[in-house]
Amino acid sequence: MNTRINKQVVVENLGLIDYQAAWDEQERLFAQIVAQKVQNRECPDTEQVPTPNYLLFCEHPHVYTLGTSGSIDNLLVDEERLAADYGATFFKIRRGGDITYHGPGQLVGYPILDLANFFTDIHRYMRLLEEGIIRTLADYGLRAGRVEGVGADRLTGVWLDYDGGPRPRKICAMGVKASRWVTMHGFALNVNTDLSYFGHIVPCGISDKAVTSLAAELGHTVPLSEVAGRVKQHLADLFEMELIQQEKTQPNETATAVSGTL
Repeated sequence: MNTRINKQVVVENLGLIDYQAAWDEQERLFAQIVAQKVQNRECPDTEQVPTPNYLLFCEHPHVYTLGTSGSIDNLLVDEERLAADYGATFFKIRRGGDITYHGPGQLVGYPILDLANFFTDIHRYMRLLEEGIIRTLADYGLRAGRVEGVGADRLTGVWLDYDGGPRPRKICAMGVKASRWVTMHGFALNVNTDLSYFGHIVPCGISDKAVTSLAAELGHTVPLSEVAGRVKQHLADLFEMELIQQEKTQPNETATAVSGTL
C-alpha cells in the first residue's frame, strides 16, 4: 500500500469524444500515476507524493472494441462495411473481456485509480464497479445483479433477469486493465443506446443472451448527466472517495472540490 493514501478522485466529463482521443487521455493519466509510484519508491516516506486518481465519463461515436481475450469471429461485419454502412470504427485494445459496442446515448466510465489508495484486490474492484451500477439501476426501479458462476461461467457486468429469469439481458458491460495496481478502461452502461448496433457483433462473446438499455426498460429516455450523477455518488460511497469535480477551466484555474457531492 502507499505510505500516503489519497482517496481524492478527480471527476471529468469529456462529453462526446472520439474513442482514440479518450484512449490517449487514459494512457496519459495512467502513465502519470505509474511514474509517480515509481518515483515514490526511490524516496523516503516523508518525501513521497500521493498518487492521483481520476474518473472520466464520456460518450463515444459508434465504435466496436475487442479485448485481449476476445475473438474476432464475434465481429459479424467486416471493418470496411462497418465504416461505410454504419459509420463505426473498430479497435483492438488491451483490456479484459471480448467484443463490445460504444455509441451515443451510452454512459462510458473510465476509472483510472491507484488501487493502492483503496485496496489491492482486482476482484473486489470489479465487484464494486458492478455494485455501483446495480445501485444506480435500483434508483430507477430496476432489479439488476450479477450472473454468478465459477471461472468462465461467471458473466462479468450487470444484468436484468440475472437470477434465473426467463430473459436474462445485459445492461452494462465491463472490461478493465490493471498494472502496478493502476486501473484503466472500465464500464459502459446502456442508457439511451441504439441497441440495433449490437446486432453486428456477438456482444461480449455471449450468443444466447440479450442486450438492453435503461430507456428500453423504462419506456422513455433518461438524461445521461442525471445517470452519471447517480453512478458517481454510488461509486464514491462504495470506494469511500472524495470527489473533486473538474470544471471546464482556463489553464491557470484549478479544480473545484466537492467532497461527497456531484
